[in-house]
Amino acid sequence: MSDTTFILPFEAISVADHARVGGKCASLGDMTQAGVAVPPGYAVTTEAYEAMLNETGLRAEIEAILRRLDYDDVDALERAAQAIQIRFRSHPLPTAVEAAIRTHYRRLGEDLPVAVRSSATAEDLPDASFAGQQDTYLWVMGADSVVEKVRDCWASLFTARAMAYREKNRLGQIEVLMSVAVQKMVNARVAGVAMTLDPLNGDRTRIVIDASYGLGELVVSGVVTPDNFSVEKVLMEIVDRRISDKHLELLPDPAARTTVEREIEGPRRKAQCLSDAEILTVARLAKTLEKIKGCPQDVEWAIDADLPEGENLLALQARPETVWSQKAVAKRRVSHATGMMGIVGALNNPIGSGG
Repeated sequence: MSDTTFILPFEAISVADHARVGGKCASLGDMTQAGVAVPPGYAVTTEAYEAMLNETGLRAEIEAILRRLDYDDVDALERAAQAIQIRFRSHPLPTAVEAAIRTHYRRLGEDLPVAVRSSATAEDLPDASFAGQQDTYLWVMGADSVVEKVRDCWASLFTARAMAYREKNRLGQIEVLMSVAVQKMVNARVAGVAMTLDPLNGDRTRIVIDASYGLGELVVSGVVTPDNFSVEKVLMEIVDRRISDKHLELLPDPAARTTVEREIEGPRRKAQCLSDAEILTVARLAKTLEKIKGCPQDVEWAIDADLPEGENLLALQARPETVWSQKAVAKRRVSHATGMMGIVGALNNPIGSGG
């Protein structure tokens, strides 16, 4: 079995590989191929996940638990989720899968800090908002830890929350596959998200940026209230700004091989965390990704403190915006249905029929 069965570097991935690498990795590969600055990395493919299920007996164990599960029983669902995750962690990875993960980690760099992020085949689709339902591990160092965190990402496919979501949306359980992204960590000075429409009203003439100090996880999770900027998309002008009291930042602790939350003190916590030039650079990145992807985007980005100015803005993720896009689809469906009803009515009551 070739090395590419279980591993695909980002530069070898396109959106056509979605079924093999999931939404997150397909997006990272697509951006890499389009020339967007993305931290290097690779996808552990869904074939590796299936090998884990099939070669260890895990598939049969999970199916046995699912057969007797009542999804309406919250306590039973939680117990089933815990049982499945324990079963995952009780099995070593198939030898060939583990060897491939280790080989490609060494190619990124010996003992390099990486992020290990789940990438399920049903996430980051326009009509299925999976974001945040599976695990992400930051500042992972060493091949042993990477292998362990890949397995933990697979196990996180079976949290009670994720299982309930899939049941509600009829996505299947064992049918949803998991890829994992292993990606060089960014030493973020500032990070955040950018949306290529206004999330409050769906206005597509605006790019709205949230930004705060350190890694972006505190912004994405809502722990920190970020600075907020609105940019006019055509003229590329900042039209609104709200500067927040940013009390925490998430930073790497290389000695402890982890990340730590640190209190921000002094005037810096109430200062604008991005320069105006940086705001416009982030906006241009988001606008470029919207053009590449062909629809409104929700972009995660970071400015890397280790890279020179002009090369330090990196795209970490881009996914289709879901809220307003789904509303637009629903509105089109209603308009189409209304139009069809009018046509049927006219056919049933032609002019001059006296109906």
